[in-house]
Amino acid sequence: MLKTFIERPVLSTVISIIIVILGVLGILTLPVEQYPDIAPPTIQVSATYPGASAETVMESVIVPIEEQINGVEGMTYITSTATNNGTANITVYFKQNIDPDIAAVNVQNRVARANPLLPQAVLQTGVITQKQQTSALMFLSVYSKNPDYDGTFVQNYLKINVIPALQRVYGVGAVNVFASQEYSMRIWLKPDKLAAYGLIPSDIVNVLNEQSLEASAGALGQNNGEAFTYTITYSGRFKNVDQYENIIIKALDNGSYLRLKDVAGVELDAQSYSTNGFTYGYPAVNMGIFQTPGSNAQDIINEIKVNLDELKKDFPEGLELFIAYDTNDFLEASIHKVVETLIEAFFLVFVVVFIFLQDFRSTLIPAIAVPVAIVGTFFFLNIFGFSINLLTLFALVLAIGIVVDDAIVVVEAVHAKIDAGAKSAKGATMDAMHEISGAIISITLVMAAVFIPVTFIQGPTGVFYKQFGLTLIVAIIISAVNALTLSPALCALLLKPHDEHEKKKGFLQRFYNAFNAGFDASVERYGKILHVFYHRKWLTILFLALAVVGIMWTSKTTPTGFVPNEDRGLIFVDIQLPAGASIDRTNEVNWEVYNKAKELPGVEGISFINGRSLISGDGSNYGIAFIKLKDWKERESEETSINALIGRLFGIAATIPDANIIFFSPPSIPGFGLAGGFEVNLLDRSGGSFEQLDATNKEFIGNLMSNAGIQYAQSSFNTKYPQYEMVINVPLAKQMGVPINSIFSTMQGYIGSIYAADFARFGKQYRVYVQALPEDRAEVGDLNKIYIKTGSGEMTPITQFVTLKRVYGPQSVTRFNLYNSTKVTGATNPGFSTGDAINIVEAEAAKLPSDYSIAYSGLTREEVNAGNQTVVIFILC
Repeated sequence: MLKTFIERPVLSTVISIIIVILGVLGILTLPVEQYPDIAPPTIQVSATYPGASAETVMESVIVPIEEQINGVEGMTYITSTATNNGTANITVYFKQNIDPDIAAVNVQNRVARANPLLPQAVLQTGVITQKQQTSALMFLSVYSKNPDYDGTFVQNYLKINVIPALQRVYGVGAVNVFASQEYSMRIWLKPDKLAAYGLIPSDIVNVLNEQSLEASAGALGQNNGEAFTYTITYSGRFKNVDQYENIIIKALDNGSYLRLKDVAGVELDAQSYSTNGFTYGYPAVNMGIFQTPGSNAQDIINEIKVNLDELKKDFPEGLELFIAYDTNDFLEASIHKVVETLIEAFFLVFVVVFIFLQDFRSTLIPAIAVPVAIVGTFFFLNIFGFSINLLTLFALVLAIGIVVDDAIVVVEAVHAKIDAGAKSAKGATMDAMHEISGAIISITLVMAAVFIPVTFIQGPTGVFYKQFGLTLIVAIIISAVNALTLSPALCALLLKPHDEHEKKKGFLQRFYNAFNAGFDASVERYGKILHVFYHRKWLTILFLALAVVGIMWTSKTTPTGFVPNEDRGLIFVDIQLPAGASIDRTNEVNWEVYNKAKELPGVEGISFINGRSLISGDGSNYGIAFIKLKDWKERESEETSINALIGRLFGIAATIPDANIIFFSPPSIPGFGLAGGFEVNLLDRSGGSFEQLDATNKEFIGNLMSNAGIQYAQSSFNTKYPQYEMVINVPLAKQMGVPINSIFSTMQGYIGSIYAADFARFGKQYRVYVQALPEDRAEVGDLNKIYIKTGSGEMTPITQFVTLKRVYGPQSVTRFNLYNSTKVTGATNPGFSTGDAINIVEAEAAKLPSDYSIAYSGLTREEVNAGNQTVVIFILC
């Protein structure tokens, strides 16, 4: 068989050309991304209970849903968050090999079981189950320099004109808006007017549903022989402010009508006022664009930018676009650097081979074999469903030094036959291949077998090792195919017998002579060393023992981590003010950070959002910011490195009182949260009070911070948020014929808000909310303005039945695997790794009370699980 390839070099060449062509096709069709998608399938369940506290949401919404979801097929763990905004979010994490679509269906079926247990208000707003897109492509901000356009206008302009176009881009999984200012028809109730006419909020809701509705009245002329059929139409739901203002509530005794505008104000405004954002100091709306698994990040971003360029032409005057983060920038810089390394490695291999073989024709053979093996590998990457990413490219860089070996073995063997007196290169090649073909096959199998065990690592970590290992294995096998086909054919064509006594002159030959002399001397010294070890075998055993001890010592002392943090050109800022701080105070702090940070060298732009946290969810005392850094080429000095800038930003934060501000770079691996560092959950297994959980949490964080390796550790959990507990005088309410649910609905209608109806406008669906004006629900004394209807039909102040007691409680509560918990996140100081942080966490966790334990989540969980597997795998290798 091998003789055929030597005698028919065209066949050998065609095989290699086919391999290269298939590889080029693979390059053209493979998706390009920084890392393979290793994030586990994640399903999110979200619901809203308007006006409810975090504890109420947890008990009435999260607990019933969690109990049904728990144990769904393929689940690894479940986390939940409830906030005082009435929002509930449950996130279910699955094993790596679970189909996310099937997981979503299974979770949806489990959620449906819990629907009968949920409050009606929750079912009305809807319980949404959806796949969570984890790989962020871009963070965008659209801001308004025009004072006529506020954040509400900007968000709704984006919803109507921009977001639908971006969602249609192939590969875009989701476009998330970090704001809640969608249009809503706001019905601002006037408590004094309603009381004067004997009305309560539920009366207004009933009137809205009675008069603003879709209806089908049928058609005239059907099935009776008429020439025409006439459909009866109705205007349907009201669409504008005037229509709502003129809704008739009831007829008055004087023959006139009481209309909605007589007892309430009506305006088209924001659905929520809990968040706002600014970019370059102007009102802004921020968006995150996420990709679907397996899509090409570069192509998606390029298509998005093409769409944005077209959409910007129609922007109203004063609207501007700011791209805070674009993964293409980092991806292209990383890929470019790896490709540079690939070329440099090939060049160095070529030079080293040339120096040793000392013949251009001989060097050309392995030089041809290397690109065939490297390019051909891309075809098999496509078959395996891999992508062009930093791992597969790094494997190919490493493969260059391995795949060249087979070709060198062939060339050296043929040279040996020629030097031994072979009369022709073809004859020398046939003799050489007869001797070494078995060795080539065996060494290929051995090299491939070395990387096979790493492909069996499970979970997200296994995706990394699998792509790296299989890429190397494929490249090695292709190099063996080349060594058995193309390399012998080229040897027979290019090499020729020579007179070893022929004297050559020139600089190059003098260099060869000097190199050969030095190399021969080194071989001779090496032989002498081997001679010593051969006759003193105890030295071999001693050095082997020292090597084992050294490996064990370095494995224990070398810092460990999942992947190192990288400069991605973006810094996240998370701000937390004291419990109960208003959004206006948060805004002041965000502005102070903005004004000081924008002056730092290397900072290109800043966008910030009030009322939200990257770590803790939503709340008036939270804020976030995105600091975009200049291009890496403009930040080559040490003072503009991301670590130096983060250090200076922490210095700025220290000058701002009453604010806990942390700065961190995005995680290297998308899909495991927005923060790098470590992530651990403190679990209360006893079901104790939140106050005790808060105390234990603070003590745990304090212990972590006392370690030199921890830069910061923090948790948003705090039970010191000022609240009021509503106490109802049930006996008096029963005596006066006041239903308890009427008290709740009246309080919700004035103090909270009632989602009363829907309306269509601008081709979109929006909500109608009923609520008292802000000035009528600013303080406890405003309850005196609220009246409720007794059983006799009289209006009486609600304060007869309701008193408010000042208490303190949490802004948000979290659960992990059905236990009340707190999430602690943190980062390490320079010189320490996340592996060191895990060791510190384990040591401090051992000091916790017996009713408490810890559980890792996010990337930290994967790092811990990977460490348990890799020890066994490396022993096998």
